[in-house]
Amino acid sequence: MVIDTLENLEKYVSLNHLFKDVVAFIKAHDLNVLETGKYEIKGTDLFVNVQVAKGKTKDAAVLETHKRMIDIQIPLSTNETFGYTPLASLPDAEYDQVKDITKYEGAAETYVTCRPGEFAIFFPQDGHAPCISDAAEIKKAIFKVLV
Repeated sequence: MVIDTLENLEKYVSLNHLFKDVVAFIKAHDLNVLETGKYEIKGTDLFVNVQVAKGKTKDAAVLETHKRMIDIQIPLSTNETFGYTPLASLPDAEYDQVKDITKYEGAAETYVTCRPGEFAIFFPQDGHAPCISDAAEIKKAIFKVLV
């Protein structure tokens, strides 16, 4: 997991060959004014979902992992808290290969909050529970990057 400000995102391009394309997309588009929906950048290898999600309590948030994709999650409208538990500490659970997601019962071990202008990167080894917020809705961008 990586937490940082968007101005530093370019420092992480060495972590994945598609991260440079994420940086280029953000430089070319104002994420705050993009309509909700899916924007393909490199087909199914790299895309961004701009969405408005309902804010959840820590108890209602669900931990998840992905095997094929890395998440770069960027809150746009309000602060967003993410639960975090390393995959190695999570129990076995059923993997949905079509949706590339495994969901887990229980609360996260730790929590971190990102403000607009910050991001969180979750790798396949990072269990994360998104959308925790006191706000009723969170506009956010989620870049899905092929591992």
